[in-house]
Amino acid sequence: MLFLLSWRNLARRKRRAFITALTVALGVFLSVTFTALGDYSYTNMINTSAKMGFGHVTVEAEGYNVSPALDKRIGGVSDILKLIRGADGVESAVSRITGQAMFSTASRSVGGVFMAIDPKVETQSTTAFLGAISGGEMFNDVKGRGAVLGVKLMEKLNLKKGGKFVYTTTGATGDLVSESARVTGVFKTGVEEVDGSFAILPIGRLQGALGYTDDEATMVVTFIKDHRNAEGARAVLQSALSGRKLEVLTWSQTQADLAGHVAVDQAVNYIYQFLMGVMIAAGILNTVMMGVLERWREFGVMVAVGFKPSRLSLMVIIESLWLGIMGLILGVIVTAPWYVYMSRTGIDLSGYMQEGADVSGILVDPVLKFRLYKESVVGILAGVFALTALAGLYPAWKAGRTNPVDTLKNL
Repeated sequence: MLFLLSWRNLARRKRRAFITALTVALGVFLSVTFTALGDYSYTNMINTSAKMGFGHVTVEAEGYNVSPALDKRIGGVSDILKLIRGADGVESAVSRITGQAMFSTASRSVGGVFMAIDPKVETQSTTAFLGAISGGEMFNDVKGRGAVLGVKLMEKLNLKKGGKFVYTTTGATGDLVSESARVTGVFKTGVEEVDGSFAILPIGRLQGALGYTDDEATMVVTFIKDHRNAEGARAVLQSALSGRKLEVLTWSQTQADLAGHVAVDQAVNYIYQFLMGVMIAAGILNTVMMGVLERWREFGVMVAVGFKPSRLSLMVIIESLWLGIMGLILGVIVTAPWYVYMSRTGIDLSGYMQEGADVSGILVDPVLKFRLYKESVVGILAGVFALTALAGLYPAWKAGRTNPVDTLKNL
């Protein structure tokens, strides 16, 4: 009965109730927009960062993350890969060697970074550089002398496809080692720092040059289905690899700059969400409180004829919840077409963004799109109902303190 009665009370002031519901709907619209943009952009940046070198979860030698050096390597890579690939939630795992080197031609020398891979096991889902090749092709001999360089690094070295260069780095024993290579392809990510200093080399050739065995590498990179499960995957892998002098790190540890950016951006997003929540609560509070004051004498009569104050308070809270439900329905009606369009097509801002715009070395996607995780949807729904309930508490308390004697004196 209280639900029907509270609905009829709102129906007395249809315009006011509708305007309040629109306020809630606007809050839902803005909340979905901010949350969906964040869910998409964070996921995109984290996955792109993972494919640029360290994966979602990385197995390294102790101390390598703090102080990278090529004398810090892990052995038994093939056994480690078998263990990791058999773990739940793991999509793929590959071994890599990363380090710093000096790249030289007859006329120029440039410092940079290399990543040695096995082209037979790498795909576009494990390395972003395969999809960024703009000329030539990836080398196919794991022990060959092929190399794929960034377009800016090619310019610095005055190299062309097929050109030769020499790279020099520190081997496993601390001695300088050099190897020659021939350019088979060039990649362009759009990030100047990456394109101007990065080279991809065959892991077999690097193992021989550095003094590694065929079963040694600096890291084993793991890719999982959902980056949000990285900590759980890390715990599983840590348990599977217990007893070995290895570190198992998540993307937030290997990519601390990116993790910091995501954390700050999320904090700002939460502040916006809080302000929108205050706006929604204020609108509902105003509507419900006005209804309580307008019906003050009516409440006195109801209490006088036996209506319990607690039920009166509950009725006011239900009115507040009805406003929240109405606003939520309107919000879904308004937001659904917007979400469908943004999740499928998005807004292309490439004409307004500087080429190569990046965050912590990760290229920013110029197309704004939406993505909502289940917990985000639940959070928005729970937030709306919590705010509507809280906004109705004070008016409900006020209504519950109705004194029939005082209110009936002025009848």
